[in-house]
Amino acid sequence: MRLIAENLSGERGGEAVFTGIGFALEDGQSLVVTGPNGSGKSTLLRVIAGLLPHASGRIMVEGGGEEFSTVAAACHYLGHQNAMKAALTVNENLAFWRDFSGDGKLGIADALEEVGLGGLGHLPFGYLSTGQKRRAAIAKLLISHRPVWLLDEPTSGLDKASDVRFADLMKAHCSAGGIIVAATHLPLGLVGVKTLEMGRVHV
Repeated sequence: MRLIAENLSGERGGEAVFTGIGFALEDGQSLVVTGPNGSGKSTLLRVIAGLLPHASGRIMVEGGGEEFSTVAAACHYLGHQNAMKAALTVNENLAFWRDFSGDGKLGIADALEEVGLGGLGHLPFGYLSTGQKRRAAIAKLLISHRPVWLLDEPTSGLDKASDVRFADLMKAHCSAGGIIVAATHLPLGLVGVKTLEMGRVHV
């Protein structure tokens, strides 16, 4: 499978944020997107995910078969917000996302164990600490299988031990043939990554 971007341009509020972005990622590869605030990192991820239209160019997957024939079908998107309901329990939130995105290799309890939240699934999401909330959001990546992970500052709010745990999860995803595109200011513990530096557009 390949994730390919060709001459992508994105806008925010009608103003150009980035132009001419291109990359090609194959099974097991990862791309780290860097750049100053406002350079378009988050906008790029949203464009790839199909949450925002692209002004020009194209983004596509090859070799995904019927199940992952489109970029939207192939992608998990983890943004700045955790996209979880505070009043629902962690289990209820994850069950919603599993039903929405499809089953994965891990059940909810096992996914929570993987992110260090074993035994906390019964708690309302709003009761969790900032770091625990982020780890619960990361568990969404594990309960439904999608080969492409789009990660926007994924380690925000995590402590050092959780950083290491998440790095291991990303390495395992790539080792299994997955693809990662991550926008971050911080090292993610991945090796052999490609990099894309976004520059601020002046208008």
